[in-house]
Amino acid sequence: MAFYYVEPEVAGGLGKDTVLDSDVHPPTVTRLHYRIINWLGDALLESFPALIITQEAAHALNEAGASGFECREVEITVSDSFKEIYPERVLPEFLWLSVTGKAGRSDFGIADDSRLVVSERALKILKTFGLDNALVEDY
Repeated sequence: MAFYYVEPEVAGGLGKDTVLDSDVHPPTVTRLHYRIINWLGDALLESFPALIITQEAAHALNEAGASGFECREVEITVSDSFKEIYPERVLPEFLWLSVTGKAGRSDFGIADDSRLVVSERALKILKTFGLDNALVEDY
């Protein structure tokens, strides 16, 4: 099976309520608050060291039996500028995508350089929900 590095869209950053241990690398997040500043529509988003995914895409991955991840609750907020630019925009439900798998073995894994590695089958599923702004290259 083929695997790919995926560098997701960065639509914002870690919010003030995020709890993380920066004494280790990569930092370990125990509570995630993602603050959206400008979302272009992808189903998978990043703010190092955390990933979030739309609930719909996460459900499809679970239904397909994808491995190497678990979903957790995430606090999502939007910036004032986002509200001004997109006053009518309704965001989908997002979940924190916690990667637990091995790069190159599980459908989701983290490489030694801290980049996300995704299997071909998981990538195909993600693309059906929107992954237009991610950088994808061979692992």
